[in-house]
Amino acid sequence: MSVLAFDIGAGSGRAVIGDTSDNKMAIKEVHRFSNDPVQANGHLHWDILRLFFEIKEGIRKAHHGGHQIEAVSIDTWAVDFGLLSKNGELLGNPYHYRDHHTDGVMEHVHESIISREDIFYRTGIQFLPFNTIYQLRALKEADSILLQEADTLLLIPDLIRYFLTGNKVSEFTNATTTQLFNPKTMTWDEELLNKIGVSIDLFPEVVQPGTKVGTLTDEICEELDVPPLPVMTTGEHDTASAVAGVPALDPQFAYLSCGTWSLIGTETKEAVINEATLAQNFTNEGGVENTFRLLKNIMGLWILEECRSEWKTEEDVSHNILLAEAAQAEAFRSLIDPDDRVFLNPVSMLEQIKEFCQETGQPVPRTKGEFVRCILESLALKYRFVFERTEELAQHEMHGLHMVGGGIKNEMLCQFTANALGKPVWAGPTEGSALGNLSVSLMGMGKIESLSEARLRILKSTDMKYYFPEDEKSWQKAYEWFCYDAPFALLSTTPK
Repeated sequence: MSVLAFDIGAGSGRAVIGDTSDNKMAIKEVHRFSNDPVQANGHLHWDILRLFFEIKEGIRKAHHGGHQIEAVSIDTWAVDFGLLSKNGELLGNPYHYRDHHTDGVMEHVHESIISREDIFYRTGIQFLPFNTIYQLRALKEADSILLQEADTLLLIPDLIRYFLTGNKVSEFTNATTTQLFNPKTMTWDEELLNKIGVSIDLFPEVVQPGTKVGTLTDEICEELDVPPLPVMTTGEHDTASAVAGVPALDPQFAYLSCGTWSLIGTETKEAVINEATLAQNFTNEGGVENTFRLLKNIMGLWILEECRSEWKTEEDVSHNILLAEAAQAEAFRSLIDPDDRVFLNPVSMLEQIKEFCQETGQPVPRTKGEFVRCILESLALKYRFVFERTEELAQHEMHGLHMVGGGIKNEMLCQFTANALGKPVWAGPTEGSALGNLSVSLMGMGKIESLSEARLRILKSTDMKYYFPEDEKSWQKAYEWFCYDAPFALLSTTPK
């Protein structure tokens, strides 16, 4: 018997069949599809019905491909949502988190409605301009008819599950990312919602990962010619699934989920909400098996992929070609802060990097190799910066870093990360989110007893790659410049 897991990221999605045997975890991809946002009437939206079509295709292929499917589960990105009318119909396509309708809203909320401190101590969540709280406030300020007519808010995986089962519930790991969920009361924060002008009645019951929330509707079963398969919640924020899929044996470990976004952190038993986490703008997102993910978001390989998209308009540029050119480029010639807001959604990423370097008095990248090297070195240095602050906040030294996700196929980035940290990097698996997704579903079905057992099975099933620090003196010098002496320095006090 097998579980069909859908792992959907900001650029693509996949359906995988997973099962366990010989104390290992085996997966097989049965369907892959792109996830292409659509610009319409001045706004960027997710094509949610296209995604639902692809999910049905994945279910059809898996069942009619001879697999005995025991359950279906879904993970996606966080914060974005759909609004349903009182008769259960979707009110418009969900906004994309990179849409500009939230520009300036976060600052306005903090200045005029509720302070950063109050929001953080209620939610423990990192401040990002596209968090659900600011998307909702943007709709409120725009006097949106969508919000006026809404009866229910469902985050993206909740919405897809609703399409599949007809049941409206929210899953814990994704609910916490909204900056509207209180980890102390373990409920939606009604006072916070009232202050931004949104009714708590929009928000459904929150359930834990590994919960059966229904079965496929009769309509879908008839359309796809499949039985009424159970639909399970998993770690429905893809990072929650990725962390569940980290093959760590040490209960106190550091991870980097590497893809469009990079997320660095550690697993904790409770939310770490204090002055230090607020000052460092860390987040406390829900995890699997009654844990929290103390982490920080970093812009990630989005920057490189945007550059590559611009180059591809002229020629087909493979990752291998770009990395080979980067290897020949001068080290530390130009650096950027990947988390500067100018890189969130510029018209041209190449021009934005040039402008950033010019404004900070650095050599402007000219060749593709120089651009790639600038991006990857900057990411690795930022990884170290966040890694060290994770250690401080968790009050525990980490002996290395687990890297999971599609980004670990970039071996140059993995090696640069080990160089920057001065510590080993353990890379694998690439399908961390899918494996974590499957593991949690199997736990909920009683097929795997615990998260530690799941991680051991994943470790036994993964061809790990190990990276050890090289050229540590040069990287240490670059890190000190990056933190203290750069025009965009992350710290202002020179180390003693």
